[in-house]
Amino acid sequence: EGNHTGAHRRSLAFHRMYSLEELLDKKYFNNTVQEYLIGAGILLIGILLLAIFKRLILRTVAGIVAKSESTIDDMVFTEAKRFVMPIAGTAVIYWSINTLSLSPKVERVLTVAVSVIIAFFIIRLFSSIIQIALAAYVGKQENGTEKVKQIGGIMIMINMVIWVLGAIFLFDNLGYNVSTILTGVGIGGIAVALAAQNIIGDLFNYFVIFFDKPFEVGDAINVDDKNGTIEYIGLKTTRLRSLSGEQIVIANSDLTKSRVHNFKRQANRRVEYNFSVLYRTPVDKLKKIPGIIKDIIEHTPDTRFDRAHVARFSEYGLTITVVFFITVPDFLVYMNAQESINLKIIEAFQKEGIGFQIREDKEFQLPAAGPATISQSPPAN
Repeated sequence: EGNHTGAHRRSLAFHRMYSLEELLDKKYFNNTVQEYLIGAGILLIGILLLAIFKRLILRTVAGIVAKSESTIDDMVFTEAKRFVMPIAGTAVIYWSINTLSLSPKVERVLTVAVSVIIAFFIIRLFSSIIQIALAAYVGKQENGTEKVKQIGGIMIMINMVIWVLGAIFLFDNLGYNVSTILTGVGIGGIAVALAAQNIIGDLFNYFVIFFDKPFEVGDAINVDDKNGTIEYIGLKTTRLRSLSGEQIVIANSDLTKSRVHNFKRQANRRVEYNFSVLYRTPVDKLKKIPGIIKDIIEHTPDTRFDRAHVARFSEYGLTITVVFFITVPDFLVYMNAQESINLKIIEAFQKEGIGFQIREDKEFQLPAAGPATISQSPPAN
């Protein structure tokens, strides 16, 4: 009876094993259950390895990067982490599915889909790293914060090149005839270039402006008869805000062809102006005029006196020439200094009794007190 029970148990175990093997050998869509299980096992192991990689290796690298003084490696690591994990996850899924027996059409679709996904993330990774490197390089220069704002146009062109090259490599790896594609792109490029010469010219001049830096956002410039402060430098046009408030849009090609006066970069502003005094002004008072003007300018902030002379005789009176420098480029400082100097000259001349000649038949006499009067000069004989 004992032997009979043991034999029965062995028979049941054999039938169970046979049933399990039979189950594993069953085929669904040209693959056995065992092959499906192997694929699922590879997928689970891959997910486990990715989790270990993310928790151990990436955290270790993140700690090392955080200790460095530079912020560039932090940004590069963040972008790499952002795109490497999806690439690895896609690869794991592909390997697990690739263990199955697939029809040629399905296998082709799978290969193309995985290639496109991986190429997409790799291109994004390269684009992000280039943008970080370019921003770090530009940010170290003078007025780096403003210059970083201008790299958007550069990145558009760089991204276009990266995506085109990435697409070419992708098509080549997928077995397409790349030379035919390149030929078509070349012919199409020539046609586009001929049809859009002005646009392409503005685009290349944008690069000239970006790298040569004749002006930057925030600079006050004069172009021909246009004055304004630069608000935006784009791929095709540069926009200025004029002194009267309206926006002026100028093509980049026109800017590079024109003479641009950049007032923000001037170290000093040279100011020269003339006025006339009466011929009947006594000589002793005429001799005082250069000294009076010199003393006024030297006591005005942000100015440097150059010269003041009783320069010449004219039909309107004795011409006084004044030259001085504003030591800061700010236009408002210049106007405030000019106003202060003019008022002090009027005040000093009023004390000395020196009158201004306005035109040939009128003179402006500053009285010692009370309002100024304009008197008629006697007609010439």
